[in-house]
Amino acid sequence: MKLVELGNTGIMVSPMCFGSLTITPFQSNLPVDEGAYLIRYAFEKGVNFIDTAQLYDNYEYLKKGYAGISRDKYVIATKTYAWNKELAKEALEEALSRLGTDYIDVFLLHEQESEFTIKGHYEALEFLIKAKEKGYIRAVGLSTHRISGVEGANKFNEIEVLHPILNKNGLGIPDGNAEDMIRVLKEAKSYNKGIYSMKPLGGGHLIPEVYDSIKFVKELNLADSIAIGCQSKDEIDCNVDLIIEDKYNEKLEKLSSRKRKLIIEDYCVGCGKCVKRCDQNALYLENNKAKVNPKKCVLCGYCATVCEDFYIKVI
Repeated sequence: MKLVELGNTGIMVSPMCFGSLTITPFQSNLPVDEGAYLIRYAFEKGVNFIDTAQLYDNYEYLKKGYAGISRDKYVIATKTYAWNKELAKEALEEALSRLGTDYIDVFLLHEQESEFTIKGHYEALEFLIKAKEKGYIRAVGLSTHRISGVEGANKFNEIEVLHPILNKNGLGIPDGNAEDMIRVLKEAKSYNKGIYSMKPLGGGHLIPEVYDSIKFVKELNLADSIAIGCQSKDEIDCNVDLIIEDKYNEKLEKLSSRKRKLIIEDYCVGCGKCVKRCDQNALYLENNKAKVNPKKCVLCGYCATVCEDFYIKVI
């Protein structure tokens, strides 16, 4: 398996990153054993890199999936919404404990919107940097859905890794388009920042164009690795073939006809928390029920994380 360096961090990753949100209760809600099996299956196919987050609440999937594998053989990236030292300390300790590891490869500030958001979270970032100096973290960075988030990151030398949205139609980018994102990522690349992109299929909207969509991101040569969600062995096989092997898998025809969607149960109480949480402005209230505009929804599932009774799911 050919591995590539994530920026200049010294961390070697597979060109495909397993996006693990899709196996959590907020999306496919796989049992831990089944999710762990898929993580191990992807690893055996050559995927040594996995993306998770404190929010996803799925560390036990990873711990079980990588059980018995030498820790230096796989790379974990996780994220936190912490904005101060105390919360960042709790996030790191939780990750180390629940993952059963001595260190985290990449620790990111989650969903940073701009230079000002970064400054507002700088105490947490500073803690992560100090934890890196002590050997508990190998690299620090941020995830963002926004061009302004990448622009902000480019102003901080201490931010080593970026996890941005990147797809051919610019789906999921609230403050611009694909061309704008490419422009700021080229600047980040010139600073030798590591980049592993997300949502190459726009949350599922580009599944009918999966081959061209993956090819587009690969040929930009901006992302060291492409994070993509996987919910089955067939999806892993197809994604590995497309991203790592650069070949077409006949299973793609079946998978390309599958349409993912966000569902809201009829017994939704209309509290509005999901509407406030949605960065895409895809959710709204109508007759005291949450509704979705499918054209705006990127099926990230983050709205489900604030629904106390799990009325919302991505399937």
